[in-house]
Formats: sequence, structure tokens, C-alpha cells
Amino acid sequence: MTDNSTDTQTAPVDALTEKRITFYRFIPQARMPQRADRAAAGTLPTRAFRYCEPVVSASAFGYYVFPPISFQLMWDGHEVVWMYEGINDWIPLKTAQFPDYVPYFDAHAPEEIRGFSPPFVGALQEPGLVQLWTGLIARTAPGWSSLIRPCANLPRSGAYELYEGIIETDRWFGPLITNMRLTKTNTPIEFRSDFPVLQVQVIPREALDERAQNDYELVADLDGMRPEDWDDFYDTVVRPNVAVKRPRGEYAAAARRRAKGEEG
Repeated sequence: MTDNSTDTQTAPVDALTEKRITFYRFIPQARMPQRADRAAAGTLPTRAFRYCEPVVSASAFGYYVFPPISFQLMWDGHEVVWMYEGINDWIPLKTAQFPDYVPYFDAHAPEEIRGFSPPFVGALQEPGLVQLWTGLIARTAPGWSSLIRPCANLPRSGAYELYEGIIETDRWFGPLITNMRLTKTNTPIEFRSDFPVLQVQVIPREALDERAQNDYELVADLDGMRPEDWDDFYDTVVRPNVAVKRPRGEYAAAARRRAKGEEG
């Protein structure tokens, strides 16, 4: 991963309302979020990166968020234990603060907020479920929400699964957390502070409107195809295959031209 966590990524206070999303770092050791990578942190095959625009667009949509410290979890089917960078013994996990964080939080927080530092990691009541705080809080522009999800197209451990969640971060100013389900027992599960644990994607809340989502149409069979639908199918599927000289990555090239505001 390339470290882009420079001071230039921190928005000035008077510019916050102009930003689609602003990340607040509460744990100073945490790596700052960074823009997601079109190459999925260099893991995409070269051919996919060059010619498969849907894959690279999905990979780059949003921001990588990292654990604030390297740590490990292990689940025996009943209890969860954890071990973090700097100690060599497993500790039973109930609810744990970030190491040595409480004095820092209380020293910087207003008096009425002292004693309310968010927990870093905790085992939930359901077997094998863990909640993790990234050390961040996010605020979005009015009308925008944050989709918290696994990193798109980035290979990840098969020992856990992240739950996806949508937070109205223009209204709710609280810890940016994720919930995960551990899927392997008696196996140390590693989380590295230099490798993203989740991806935040900012979406307009109007996209979540129930009435709009329920207002959709189904075409049950080919008899329902209109002439213009067949014309579009021909242009997309047939024309490139019958062309004498077929350019590779035609869709990707057209999509990139549109992204730059060019015709095509």
C-alpha cells in the first residue's frame, strides 16, 4: 500500500461544508483513510486493469480505512481472545479500549465528555461476532450517507466476513465501526494497520428511497424486447464481434472519455 496520509488530506475547518465526506481521526496512531485504488492495491490482473472498466471503477469507488493498530483475533467457537502489537499473550475479549487511549481522550475532550471514549474492539453477544472501531468518525454533506463494506475486489481473509451497513453520517456523528463474523475456529486472524479493513462509499440518500426502489419494471421474455432494445444489444454485443478490426477495451475507453466530459 502507498502511504498517502499527508497533512494535505486534512480539510480546513472552513471548507468542511464543501466536502462530500470528512474523516476525523480520534486515535492519533491510526493511519488516515485514502482514496481506494483502481488496481485494488495492485492486486488486479493487468488485463482487468487495462480493459475491464466495471472492475476498476468499483475498486476505486470510495476510501480505504485501516485498523489503527495491528492485532489478532481467535475464536474457539464460544469465546473470543485477542492479542495486539506490543504484547505476546492472548487476552479474553469482552470490550476493550484502544491501548493507552483513555488518558489521551480525556486530556483532549471537554469535561462533560471525559470518560466516554469509544471502545476499540468488543465481542458481541452472538457467538463469533466482533465489533471494531476504526479510530475515526465521518461526517458527510447533507443528503449523503456512508456505505461501510468490505474492500471492493481486494483479496481478504477467509476467516471472517464483514457485515455491510449504511450510516446517515450527515446526521449521526459517532464512531465509524464495522461488525464482523468470525468464520474459522482456533485460527489466529490477523489485521494489519497497513492494510485496509473496509471501504467507505458515499452515496446520495435519495438512492435509498423505498418508493423509488420499489418502482421497477421486469421484462419477462424476449417477446417483451422493443426494437430500440435490440438496436442497443446489437451495438453493444454484435457490432464489436463482426467488425473487421475490433479495438480492445472499447467500453473502458468510452467510459473514461465520458468521465473526462468528452463525447462518446
